[in-house]
Amino acid sequence: MSWLQIRVAVRRAEVEAVEAAMEAAGAAAVTFADAADEPQLEPPPGATPLWRAVEVTGLFADDAEGEAQVRELEAALRRLVANAPVVARLADQVWERVWLDTFRPTRFGRRLWVCPHGQRPDDPEAVVVALDPGLAFGTGHHPTTALCLTWLDGCALAGETLIDYGCGSGILAIAAARLGAARVIAVDHDPQALEATSANAAANGVAERVLVCHPDQAPDVVADRLVANILAAPLIALAGRFAECLRPGGALALSGILAEQVEAVAAAYAAGFALALPQRREDWALLTGRRLEGRQSGA
Repeated sequence: MSWLQIRVAVRRAEVEAVEAAMEAAGAAAVTFADAADEPQLEPPPGATPLWRAVEVTGLFADDAEGEAQVRELEAALRRLVANAPVVARLADQVWERVWLDTFRPTRFGRRLWVCPHGQRPDDPEAVVVALDPGLAFGTGHHPTTALCLTWLDGCALAGETLIDYGCGSGILAIAAARLGAARVIAVDHDPQALEATSANAAANGVAERVLVCHPDQAPDVVADRLVANILAAPLIALAGRFAECLRPGGALALSGILAEQVEAVAAAYAAGFALALPQRREDWALLTGRRLEGRQSGA
């Protein structure tokens, strides 16, 4: 079976109206994608997790009824938004196979691998995090996630408690548990992220060591390590909270930081942490450091 696809690039403020128009026209599915190559990491609490420029796509059956629906929708969209919609015929595919063709086992650091389920690297020392196609957002391919995974691979995590703040798919939390952490607290405000993290933790056999929770429900613990792959603005706002979450000497890793934002983020943590020089990958940076004895962050 083939499908008719109609897609249009719109401003974020126009997304709701375009989505409603597609659903009213009878779309079998409506999806959103980045229309301007803008990274979308974990947004701050209360933010809408969409890009400034969004490509909205509607999928319709490739039959007479679907053709009529697409024609009517195309005319409606031309009145609704400035950009012209694009209509295409989409051949049906085994979508899991398409996903697997683009997601290969990938190593981070010395022994940590992220792989599709059913695949394992030819490495007897490999520590594997397996992900399902249906829960694949956050696979380690973004530079910020790769930086954090490599940092985790270099940590001595056995017996430690780690907080993953802004857990997304749970990839960092699961990696920490697979690398030996005794307890991992995976925190996120997005219900979809919490669901994905729980499912992925169970699939990787570490659910009993990964507590998945909303920030408001996070336990009052003092952890050995904390990793946060979110965005610069919430990282700055959370500096004081992160200082309270870590024991003196506890290790911190912050990412989701553009190169030009490093100085501002480092300044927010300077009072409470001894920071190392940033590590960089493409346009992104990772800040790491240690909690200072008996001092609070000034942010």
